[in-house]
Amino acid sequence: MATALLLVAPAWAADVVVVEDWTKLTLGAKGVPDGWTSGQSWGLPKHDFTVEEDNGHRVLHLRSEGDSSMITKEVKVNLKATPILEWRWRVVTLPKGADARSKHTDDQAAQLYVVWPRFPREFRSRIIGYIWDTQAPQGLVVKSEKTSTVTYIVVRSGPAELGQWLTERRKVVEDYKQIYGEAPENPGAVSVAIDSDDTNSSAESFFGAIIFTKP
Repeated sequence: MATALLLVAPAWAADVVVVEDWTKLTLGAKGVPDGWTSGQSWGLPKHDFTVEEDNGHRVLHLRSEGDSSMITKEVKVNLKATPILEWRWRVVTLPKGADARSKHTDDQAAQLYVVWPRFPREFRSRIIGYIWDTQAPQGLVVKSEKTSTVTYIVVRSGPAELGQWLTERRKVVEDYKQIYGEAPENPGAVSVAIDSDDTNSSAESFFGAIIFTKP
C-alpha cells in the first residue's frame, strides 16, 4: 500500500464532496483513469481498469490476474461537515483462498482506502482499508500483516452477495477513533484497489460513485 498525493477531488456542493463518479471520463478508457495516479512503488501492477456504463451509471471495472493494482487521488474534505464515506461497489470474482488476516493470503477483489499521510509516509501514515474479503468475517477490524500503516475493516465477506450492486456508508470519524483511539484530522487521499497477487488467483469488481456526505 502506497500513496501518491497529486490530484484533488472537487467538492460539488457544501454537503457533498465527490471523490469520483466517473462521469467525466471517456467511456471505454483503460488503465489509470484521468485525475488519478498509480501511486505504487511495489509489484507489477497491470491496472486492468476500464470505464464502463452499467444500467445508466458510469462505473470503473477492475480486473486482476495475479497482480495488485491501485489508483490514488488527493482529496480535500472536512470531516466535521461531511463525515460519512459513501460508495457503490459490485464484486464478481473473489480471489480464491484469500484472507486479510494473513500476509500470505492478503488479497481482496475490492479495496477502498482512506489515507492520512504523515511523514515519513511509508512508516507513519494512517490508512483505513474498507474491503470485501473472501474469508475474513464481516465486521472484523484487523491490522495488515503486510503493510504496517494499513488497518482493514471488512465491510463485506464471501460470495453470498456476488454480482449485486451494494451501497455502503461508513462513519469515518468513528472508525478512526476505534482504530487509533483519537479523533482524526482531515484525510489527504483516497485509493481504490484490487489485489490477487499473494494467492496468484483472479479477481473482478466494479466501483460506482465515491463521495463524502453529511449524516
